[in-house]
Amino acid sequence: MSLRPSLVALAIVSVLVAPVAALAESAPVTVKVNMARILRISAPASTVIIGNPGIADAAIQDPQTLILTGKSYGQTNLIVLDAQGNPIADTMIEVVQEQSGLVTMYLADKRQSLACEPVCQPIIMLGDDQSYTGETIGGAAAVAAAAAATN
Repeated sequence: MSLRPSLVALAIVSVLVAPVAALAESAPVTVKVNMARILRISAPASTVIIGNPGIADAAIQDPQTLILTGKSYGQTNLIVLDAQGNPIADTMIEVVQEQSGLVTMYLADKRQSLACEPVCQPIIMLGDDQSYTGETIGGAAAVAAAAAATN
């Protein structure tokens, strides 16, 4: 019995699995909470799996372009499969908070967040006071309704 066919098969398997393992060990892909990021992949994707969809979401824009959206702070993983179910990518996703221009105000036990570049505007961040969040959403809805009425 020859070992050559077994060694050839082992070499092929290691070549196919090595890129996926390398992606898993690389630095995590970061995205800011409440923001989206474009990810380009090397082969056409058929299926995208997010380990914890409460932290991030991914959508296939076209076969080689993914849109990654940060939903909540934390880490999860992203797995991308081709049409045959073979892994294209397996990597960590880290959702982080925007730091530049962010101002957090505390009024007793109530927290409010502002984006202050170039002027301060209310934004919603995880952990903000519920009434502040409701008022901010209501204000944004009023602006959207006014814009829709003028079109």
